Amino acid sequence: MSGEAGRLQPANSAALDAFRRDGAACLKGAFADWVDTIAAGIGRNMREPGPMASEVVPPGQPGRFFDDYCNWQRIPEFDRVVRESPAAELAAYFMGSETAQFFHDHVLVKEPGTQKPTPWHQDIPHYFLEGEQSVSFWIPVDPVRDATLRLIAGSHRWSGWVKPLHWLDNSDFYEGDPGYRPIPDPERDRDLRVLEWQMEPGDAVIFDFRTVHGARGNDAPDRRRVLSLRWIGDDVRYAERPGRTSPPYPGHAMVPGQRLREDWFPVIWPSGAQRA
Repeated sequence: MSGEAGRLQPANSAALDAFRRDGAACLKGAFADWVDTIAAGIGRNMREPGPMASEVVPPGQPGRFFDDYCNWQRIPEFDRVVRESPAAELAAYFMGSETAQFFHDHVLVKEPGTQKPTPWHQDIPHYFLEGEQSVSFWIPVDPVRDATLRLIAGSHRWSGWVKPLHWLDNSDFYEGDPGYRPIPDPERDRDLRVLEWQMEPGDAVIFDFRTVHGARGNDAPDRRRVLSLRWIGDDVRYAERPGRTSPPYPGHAMVPGQRLREDWFPVIWPSGAQRA
């Protein structure tokens, strides 16, 4: 990573320090040139939902929270962002990895008047992954003032994982409880430091899969559209979980300890020409 790190260092060294310390950082304007492309892709995704699309707001409650993922191969705008935007290079830099392998995309849209928050959670318990080199970009294409992403500083270094729940009804994600930590409550536990940023379209929050995060509802008069891109690095391997993961990827045929298959999860950084 020496050449790439040297080029990225001037603009991102403070953010890298924050990411390593807190498990998250805000990258102002990182995807400013990609806002229109991302917005077009989100629009296409909402018109043509994928097989894993869901509505997170329970019937009878106000607003709408649209949630869908793993659509980048059928939505050309998302494919372009994955392959051509700075995401892969930035991911490798922040992970300290020689490579950046794409895991999946995730669209999250909260319409005005949506009171439903995104519950506190970690991403890693939902995934069939183990390893320390991981990043997620949370990229809004609308100004974000109140419906912010909130992250607990330093939680990527906690021992044990937070109990994973289904977002719709807060039921257990897996059967049984193999020693999960209880869901944190930063409103009551003042020892927990919460990070959140007001954001402009094209800004991004970058965070570790292990960082505990959630989001407020959307009481603003405008919708909040977000594309999240998840990446893994050199040390990540396939791991089994006690039930169906999210995303599930049925029929993958991987075994514990194996690197994720590149025909399903392509290595985007370095590019093919650079890797050769």
